[in-house]
Amino acid sequence: MGYTLAMIEPVLPYLHYLSIIFTGGFLIAELVMCRPEMTPEQRRRLPGIDVVFFVSALLALATGLLRLFFYAKGVSFYTGNPFFWTKMALYVVIAAISIAPTRAFGRWKRALNSGAPAPAGPEIAGVRRLLHIELGLLALIPLMAVLMARGIGR
Repeated sequence: MGYTLAMIEPVLPYLHYLSIIFTGGFLIAELVMCRPEMTPEQRRRLPGIDVVFFVSALLALATGLLRLFFYAKGVSFYTGNPFFWTKMALYVVIAAISIAPTRAFGRWKRALNSGAPAPAGPEIAGVRRLLHIELGLLALIPLMAVLMARGIGR
């Protein structure tokens, strides 16, 4: 029993980091595919990639919360640090921003299935802008984590 619990402690941070990497990777995949010259196949695939992005972001949250409550340095170490709250706020802001691209990808796929024309350039540019913002904010989360883990801000 003790060995199993001892193995979970290093596996949990690994899964946390891996899910963050996947979140960024699938967000980059969305950005690469979402462009004015995207093919019908790319329009068809974008909603699926977005689902995997969402699942990996949820896995990052779930593994992070498990670490917060059951491992690492204890709840009070983190919740007393403003960088923890900044990290959580960034996560929420990214989630809120991601709603618009998710809706656009679904709309584009439905339009494709009904034979409607491809989305207009300005609409695609707007979604790409949001994806860039999400990526920029996502890049700040590990910085907040490093500052928090080092006890900076306490």
